[in-house]
Amino acid sequence: GLVIDGKTLEHVLHDSLQNVFLELTEKCRAVVCCRATPLQKSVLVRLVRNKLKAMTLAVGDGANDVSMIQVADTGVGILGQEGMQAVMASDFAISQFRHLRKLLLVHGHWCYTRLTNMVLYFFYKNVAYVNLLFWYQFFCGFSGTSMTDYWILIFFNLLFTSVPPIIYGVLDKDVSAEILMQIPQLYMM
Repeated sequence: GLVIDGKTLEHVLHDSLQNVFLELTEKCRAVVCCRATPLQKSVLVRLVRNKLKAMTLAVGDGANDVSMIQVADTGVGILGQEGMQAVMASDFAISQFRHLRKLLLVHGHWCYTRLTNMVLYFFYKNVAYVNLLFWYQFFCGFSGTSMTDYWILIFFNLLFTSVPPIIYGVLDKDVSAEILMQIPQLYMM
């Protein structure tokens, strides 16, 4: 790991040392910056995100972390003693830092799984409907006649676009939370 303070970070963020610093950070498992200003935090996250093409996660608990949280791909605000500013600016909010592991490993895994399956579902739903319209055109001689009333189309989309995502989003858990916490490698899938 690498621990760097705000004064050193100020020198590192200049153009001449950025590449050396980024090469060093790539070799570390964790980089901790302490006593950094809000501007330094956001510049560092933006630098890592843009130059290394990495997905960034910023975790903060106060107003001084807001700019860093907003620059990151995913921002997590911790409800702390410093107020609600970080929580209001974040994508996710947790009450204590120890809940970060469950947020990432359990809810992150479930979220990715649900999103990928829902994208496949929407493709399937649209292909099924368009396929039906395509074959109907052969029956009506490509006259452009509508096969269904517009109300049926509206109800079809309402039913098949709203109900399955709600049911799937609430009930689908491919792996239990206990197993996901015990085997973090499942997140890599």
